[in-house]
Amino acid sequence: MSQTVEHNATRARVEQWITEFSEAIAARDTDRVVSLFGEDCYWRDLIALTWNIKTSEGRADIAAMLSATLEHAAPTGFTVLGEPTESGGVTEAWFSFETAVGRGTGHLRLVNGKAWTFLTTLDELKGHEEPKNHRRPRGAEHGANPDRVTWREERETELAELGRTRQPEVVIVGGGQGGIALGARLRQLGVPTIIVERNEKPGDSWRRRYKSLALHDPVWYDHLPYIDFPENWPVFAPKDKIGDWLEMYTKVMELNYWGSTTALSAKYDEDNGQWELVVDRDGEQITLRPRQLVMALGVSGKPNVPVFPGQDRFRGDQHHSSEHPGPDAYRGKKAVVIGSNNSSHDICGALWEAGADVTMVQRSSTHVVRSDSLMEHSLGPLYSEEAVAAGIDTRTADLTFASIPYRILNEFQKPAFDVIREQDAEFYARLEEAGFQLDFGDDDSGLFMKYLRRGSGYYIDVGACELIADGSVKLARGDVAELTETEVVLTDGTRLEADLVVYATGFRSMNGLAADIVGQEVADKVGKVWGLGSDTTKDPGPWEGEERNMWKPTQQQALWFHGGNLHQSRHYSLYLALQLKARAEGIPTPVYGLQEVHHTS
Repeated sequence: MSQTVEHNATRARVEQWITEFSEAIAARDTDRVVSLFGEDCYWRDLIALTWNIKTSEGRADIAAMLSATLEHAAPTGFTVLGEPTESGGVTEAWFSFETAVGRGTGHLRLVNGKAWTFLTTLDELKGHEEPKNHRRPRGAEHGANPDRVTWREERETELAELGRTRQPEVVIVGGGQGGIALGARLRQLGVPTIIVERNEKPGDSWRRRYKSLALHDPVWYDHLPYIDFPENWPVFAPKDKIGDWLEMYTKVMELNYWGSTTALSAKYDEDNGQWELVVDRDGEQITLRPRQLVMALGVSGKPNVPVFPGQDRFRGDQHHSSEHPGPDAYRGKKAVVIGSNNSSHDICGALWEAGADVTMVQRSSTHVVRSDSLMEHSLGPLYSEEAVAAGIDTRTADLTFASIPYRILNEFQKPAFDVIREQDAEFYARLEEAGFQLDFGDDDSGLFMKYLRRGSGYYIDVGACELIADGSVKLARGDVAELTETEVVLTDGTRLEADLVVYATGFRSMNGLAADIVGQEVADKVGKVWGLGSDTTKDPGPWEGEERNMWKPTQQQALWFHGGNLHQSRHYSLYLALQLKARAEGIPTPVYGLQEVHHTS
């Protein structure tokens, strides 16, 4: 069969399915709709029908979701976009559609003529489209006008009024990459927003970290909304370069960014439907009254600083990795770094380069993957120069990744990491010979599943593993029993001389930081933030199907959580911004499947 005939047959198969699906949806015939899905099937919806981030698994779940949402969502106009593809018995196709209030994009996978995975995402709200492309603002006002107000004057007025004589619709607590990305989305949607950040300037949260820190994810994975990194931007950007980019981005995107501002307390007024948020802005206490409050505090919350006997009598320096100043003061000193994930490896490598005597203490096994191997076998097909050349832009890459339900994402990830494990067998053997304890996750599915399930337990190797393998960085295994005046003592009796102890021990759940602002009662009402409920290490069940409390409604009205890596901040900021915009405009947003709370921290 010729390629053209094959393509025509594939397209005809997709068109027929979409036609039958559209007719069943229009008839509100849920039985007929689910008959088009296989026994093993998934419908992932990013706010288009559910006003939630929700995956329905199996025919019964899909039928229940449709029964609850079809009337108000009223999806219609399903149209195939581009050319469907087929590989390994799976047919894939993109499509567009509309709902009663918006326009969206979707993705379909067919197996044996039935839907296996189905994705629906909301792109924009009708009547509230972003002012871009043919809708971009004029900017200059042509003609003569004695009452002309310049852009600068308008901007100065806004900065003076917002939060003083005029209240914002949204306040974002946290001005790192997540808060900035969401602020940019809300700005384009015309939602008055203030970002409050403890640090003085945008990007300071990167600048203040240890000096060797750089992005471990490649540039194609890390673009912010609206402004891509330049074509000559480094593949792995150093922290200070990222800090400068965020500062520039905040300025040119015209974000209302309150630096040197600490959120002190927040209380929700049910009667007025607004928050009372007290902040300290450079010594001045101000009360803000937004209708929506977003915690954009990254994936993590408070530093997880372990408590060991003898910490009070240790005579050297000790600090958490988030406070590590860099290696320069420790040349010729003995450093003990407790932990064996990304920060630990980075800090150990930098201390060794600076001439310190370094020991890493590994308390539990770590997943390690070489950066080049990760790029080649996992990220490369969607996020690389080759992917860009093949026509896969950032949005297409993001939606392709989003089209894979979390329940089966490990099945997509495992083959790539099986190849990596075989290809880099010698690398892993050398690490194990040095005593390093390796793992590939509870089900051997590798890096991304560990990140999505628990946000920890891995290292993307950019060189420090070689120092462990050849003994340049010494390795000790086990738990810490105590600190003496000059030593770290392990439970097996091993004694490690130390002038410096770094606790590279990760972070707690984000709602721990939220509790300091909204109170423990509200934080417990919302529950644990992050994790899928996979019942794997550090991700207790039951199964949630989506990241807990991220980018979607929570059990506390008008309280939201946003963050993640740069990819997640970029991708999910759109859907959170649309949810906030809809509420600002009074568009009905009936939420289907609001998650239950199974864990408080």
